[in-house]
Amino acid sequence: MTNTFKPYWYLSLVLIFAVGVYWHFFATDRYVSQSHVVLESPKVAMPQMTMQSMLTGTSSGNKADMLLLRDHLLSVDMLKKLDAQLNIRQHYTTPEADYFTRLSAQDLPIEKLHDYMQRRIKIELDEYAQLLRVRVEAFTPEKAQKINEFLLKEGEAHMNEMGKRLAQEQINFLEQQLKQLENNFDQALQDLLDFQNKIGLVSPQGNIESISGIITSLQAELAKSQAKKAALSQFQSAQSSEIIRVESEIQALTNQINIERQKLAQQSGEALNAVTSQFQILDFRLQFARESYSAALAALEGTRIEAARTLKQVSVLQSASLPEYAIEPRRLYNSTVFAIVMLFLTLIAHMVVLIIKDHKA
Repeated sequence: MTNTFKPYWYLSLVLIFAVGVYWHFFATDRYVSQSHVVLESPKVAMPQMTMQSMLTGTSSGNKADMLLLRDHLLSVDMLKKLDAQLNIRQHYTTPEADYFTRLSAQDLPIEKLHDYMQRRIKIELDEYAQLLRVRVEAFTPEKAQKINEFLLKEGEAHMNEMGKRLAQEQINFLEQQLKQLENNFDQALQDLLDFQNKIGLVSPQGNIESISGIITSLQAELAKSQAKKAALSQFQSAQSSEIIRVESEIQALTNQINIERQKLAQQSGEALNAVTSQFQILDFRLQFARESYSAALAALEGTRIEAARTLKQVSVLQSASLPEYAIEPRRLYNSTVFAIVMLFLTLIAHMVVLIIKDHKA
């Protein structure tokens, strides 16, 4: 038995003993403040049934917002705010903490500080319950709670700022478009008024209909006079006063019809049909400009309302707790795991040594 108990077994036992002593007597207590938060919005939307939502019970849109919040809470920007407000460098470099637990120096680069804080701040997304579990470790209960509360406050402000910025960009764009459409509407209206003043008509189409009605009426009167002349010609001579009077009426009606037809074909030196065509084009442009302006105005008001409804609010299900005792490190667990791993590795090394000796033999 003595021959098989090699030095590496002694080394393994010494390491297990040393690590156990460290965890149980030297490792600094770490207090853990925990909170649970969800993102809520006044916006009400019908749930979309997808294969992913049926399998996981989650909404892809809300999950994306939660991941954005989580990424911001763990970002370097948030770390800089934490250091500026709560002086976390000084706290985590306290000499009261053991060497392996504390931050090595206050003037470390931000990248190394960020790596260290990744081990002290844990944020997990519960996809089923759609909430974030925030877990902050610190050397005092008060500091752990303050860091946790600061994360929640800044996270809510960041999400609201993102929503406001996006909504403001949309509103600014719509306001620019609205201003342009308003100018187009004013120009179209002025063009139509100038054209009406130029031709002296409010509506060429209405004028055409009016002249056509006059011509139709005159033609009816002309037909009656011609019929009357034909009837008189059967028993009166062509030189009779009655026939002469009727012929005068016929001539007058014919001349008036020709005059009205000329008005219909030409108005103020321009063909009335061409004037009507130009008027219809200008009127169509005015209607299009009016409808576009109305649609843009409605879209702007809708965007403003939607911006207020889509603001994200961080609702706290469990506020940042004030720890009463240190739950980290898990001394017995860490010692046991290290011992098992070391014994397993030592056993492997022992088997390798035996195999090598067996081959040499």
